[in-house]
Amino acid sequence: MALTDPVGDMLTRIRNGQRANKSAVMSPASKLRMNVLEVLKREGYIRGYTRQDVRPGVAELNIELKYHEGQPVISRIARVSTPGRRVYSKIEDLPKVANGLGISILSTPKGVMSDTEARAQHVGGEVLCQVF
Repeated sequence: MALTDPVGDMLTRIRNGQRANKSAVMSPASKLRMNVLEVLKREGYIRGYTRQDVRPGVAELNIELKYHEGQPVISRIARVSTPGRRVYSKIEDLPKVANGLGISILSTPKGVMSDTEARAQHVGGEVLCQVF
């Protein structure tokens, strides 16, 4: 069965894994998912991730979740742009998440990046998700 929203599925796996206090969760691999995870790693929301080949042509991502004093580092992670409703934003119109404490992850012509990186490079794009 094909997934209609692979990034949304990965975010849900992360959310559910942190609610269950798991140290790591698995998700099917794709370039977009790896780019989103790279932004989460750079911003300090996850410990890291590794790509593992299950069999030829099929790979999975092992996502290491991060906790601080027993509480998940990510308190809220939500998909903004969905396959049925794409959300695009100019950099001037991009709102701050949790008054600047959280981040938005954007897919821009220069690659997948956080909202602070997008503001620095002055590019807008599709708002994939928000993390706080």
